[in-house]
Amino acid sequence: MSLKGKKVSEINIKCEGNVFHEIFGHKPHRMSSICPYKIQNVNIHEGEWGTVGSVNSWNFTHDGKEKVVKEIVEEIDEEKKLIKKKIIEGDLLEDYKSLYITAHVETNGENNLVTWIMEYEKKNANVADPHTLMEFALNLTKDVEAHHFK
Repeated sequence: MSLKGKKVSEINIKCEGNVFHEIFGHKPHRMSSICPYKIQNVNIHEGEWGTVGSVNSWNFTHDGKEKVVKEIVEEIDEEKKLIKKKIIEGDLLEDYKSLYITAHVETNGENNLVTWIMEYEKKNANVADPHTLMEFALNLTKDVEAHHFK
């Protein structure tokens, strides 16, 4: 059984794809006001918001537990509306040797498709694939969408 894996999920959103990309890529600190019951805080530690190499920490509630992660932004492609982040510290690395999270938005008129990609290596075969983390990401996407339709 391989310890490396990749999960891909897609979700259609009605709000503009640019809005989602802007919040997740350039203004993640706004997530705590969009869905405070899931995201308590997002802070920047190095660099500037929305730049490659910036380091952010997230305080969030996942699977009923408060968690903290620190990430580094590895890639931003404005044309493709893509952002890739690497988890470098925190609770998620208790189970995973490595974890990369990518969000990509495809826009086509009113049809906007958000694709989440999680590439990971588990520490051992007893660690579950990140199904609940993917569900969490999809629910955050729905929260951003709902926030922009208030």
